Amino acid sequence: MPSGVNSRRPVAIIGAGPIGLTAALGLAHHGIPFVIYEDDDRLSLDTKAGTTLSRTLEVWRRFGVADEILQVALRADEIGEVDRATSRPPFPVRLHELGAETRYPFVVNLPQHHMEPVLAAAVNRVAPDSFRLQHRLVNLTQNEAGATLTFDTPQGPLTVQADHVLGCDGGQSTVRHLLGFTADGTSFPERYALIDLVIDLDVENPRDFPYLAYFSDATEWMILVRQPHCWRFLFPAPEAEGDPTDEMLRDKALSFIGGVVASDATIINKVLYRTHHRTANRWRDRGVFLMGDAAHLITPMWALGLNTGVLDASNLPWRLAWVLRGWADDRLLDGYEAEQRPIAANGTGEMSQAARAYMAKRAEGVQAMTVNNWSNACTRAMLGVCLDVSGGGGGSMVKSETEPALVVGDRMPDMLVHTPEGREIRLHDLCDDRFVALWFTDARRRPPVPPHRSPALVHYVVSRWDAPTDGGLRDRALLDAGDRLKNRIKVAPDTLVLVRPDEHVAAIVPMGPGVAEALYRNITGRPVPEAA
Repeated sequence: MPSGVNSRRPVAIIGAGPIGLTAALGLAHHGIPFVIYEDDDRLSLDTKAGTTLSRTLEVWRRFGVADEILQVALRADEIGEVDRATSRPPFPVRLHELGAETRYPFVVNLPQHHMEPVLAAAVNRVAPDSFRLQHRLVNLTQNEAGATLTFDTPQGPLTVQADHVLGCDGGQSTVRHLLGFTADGTSFPERYALIDLVIDLDVENPRDFPYLAYFSDATEWMILVRQPHCWRFLFPAPEAEGDPTDEMLRDKALSFIGGVVASDATIINKVLYRTHHRTANRWRDRGVFLMGDAAHLITPMWALGLNTGVLDASNLPWRLAWVLRGWADDRLLDGYEAEQRPIAANGTGEMSQAARAYMAKRAEGVQAMTVNNWSNACTRAMLGVCLDVSGGGGGSMVKSETEPALVVGDRMPDMLVHTPEGREIRLHDLCDDRFVALWFTDARRRPPVPPHRSPALVHYVVSRWDAPTDGGLRDRALLDAGDRLKNRIKVAPDTLVLVRPDEHVAAIVPMGPGVAEALYRNITGRPVPEAA
């Protein structure tokens, strides 16, 4: 991990939910000190998010916590669709088809109140004594010296100075309120019930439901999630029915699957909630940033809520690291809102619209659903996210064709290549905490690929021809056997692909002397730093 982070004061993270914890791990990954302030006296015990998508697992891998999550989660390689009227699966989404695309060709089911302790333990491991519980933010001001935060604590008022503040404090964000920002958009009238039941659908009442199943119906739909320790049911709870009792919720859940005695099911969690699609009108004021639900309120259907927030926590930490190391000027931080806000406002809006329509069997013409399993899997796993890197007003989360050509803003496929030592390596492993220039050309012809001279930017020639030991490229050559990677991303010969530290493509251009360095300077506003 490169050193040289010039931070006078730790980054203040407001909120110890999953986005605040993920952001903390991202800062730690880049060597940035932080303190987490949480107004409660413990982590959340609420029944909330339950499914984590492949792209989130990729982010957590980069930040060093994916393995711990996988140890306690339940993996699902299929998102099942069940027509309630016929009990037939019309078109399941089979995630295993993404096996070449990612090391996580599945989603995982893990309730948020089981996930957060895993994330918190990882934070404690990398930054002991970084939590400040029972610290309720009551005021925030800024001037040229940074931000001043005032907290109510059990010991009385506390004032803290910070250069940067991350507002990860949820849908009722105090940070957003103190900044004077608004959350614009729509709150939907529908009400939903989420109920966790301890019930044996594996042995005593065996069912062949996928671990993640959507029972679609024009009148009454339901989502069924097999959690590691229980079954979760999610369904509409119309206002006209009043506030349902526990027994009413249990009986409604069981009515979808049939053949189970109510006394065999025990309620362990329940919640009634409404959904929104609201986005903050601004995400940044000088050194203060909004993230997660503080920046956007998104329907949790199709697991869009938490997983969209993790995209925020993937995008911002590397930018802060580059600025604090002096490797970029402050305008690099502007790219965070410019890229993430369209994803929340438009990308997840497109998917949430599709989710609501599909569950109500109104999916005709919805672009987020096709008859192409690969594109559906890529979209639903959130591997299809494309950021508006060029500032052209784009940004999408939907792929509509199988293995489309790579474009600027895409997530780089995490495919296998071979190192000079003969080891297999995934592409994302090369990108941790640095830009990577991939030179797709013929390694036999001794292309002028620069040596590794900077911790911020490294170069690799990618070729189906192994680099000869007398060609001067062996130490920075990747073998692409059979041109599998080149054919997947569909680039022309003699093309340079510049990949950012968050694994998104910054540029695709013809090769040329100094072109990678010029691209880097255009992105960061600073020349490529030399190794110390």
